[in-house]
Amino acid sequence: MSIITILILITFCIGASIIQRITGFGFGIFIMTVLPFIMPSYGEATTLSGLLAIVQSLYITIRYHRFISYEKLIPILITCIAVSYVAITYVAIIDDSVLKRVLGLILILISVYLFFISEHIQIKPSLKNQISLGTISGAMGGFFAMQGPPAVLYFLSTAKSKEEYLVLAQAYFLVGNIFMTIFRADKGFLTMAVGQAWLIALVAIYIGSWIGAFFFKKISISLLKKISYTYMAISGLIALLI
Repeated sequence: MSIITILILITFCIGASIIQRITGFGFGIFIMTVLPFIMPSYGEATTLSGLLAIVQSLYITIRYHRFISYEKLIPILITCIAVSYVAITYVAIIDDSVLKRVLGLILILISVYLFFISEHIQIKPSLKNQISLGTISGAMGGFFAMQGPPAVLYFLSTAKSKEEYLVLAQAYFLVGNIFMTIFRADKGFLTMAVGQAWLIALVAIYIGSWIGAFFFKKISISLLKKISYTYMAISGLIALLI
């Protein structure tokens, strides 16, 4: 990796970690605006995103594990894992340029959804809702390494406390990304380039998490969200045009 590529990777990992630490999600969404353009292939970009997200989620899952409500977690998680396997299989055969343009469209749609719609939706913790949202989340995770929005919407609507929401989301990301990494490795996406980039980015994740924790009470979450969503929309437009 060139010095410029390393600097880009570190900068965006710090930014993604800050967002994830403050809001509880968004790491994959943010980091995938740049990884497809600096990694050798789209599949390797999604693999690196998943590996980095595992590191990001592990600590919080362990720290708050006593707040996990398994009946709210397991059905949606199993559904996500199963659907993601199918999606990852197709990533291996679809042209990278097509996936990048679809990613651009998805980024724009997600930014609009998060900006205007997400806060007005309430979801009940029914099995039907878990399977439906798990299916959407698994497809988004497998294709684009950004399974967060559907799952976060569900956890926000059903959690009884902020601790329960936080650990449900992070446990979901942790276990889901572990399985998706296994699936991607089976398809040949876990390469030396991914391993090298992962090692380089570890320190950046720690720095971003520390900054996010420090500014948790200093910055308006609503403002951070609006900045992030605007950035996603712009990145999506760029991905569509390049």
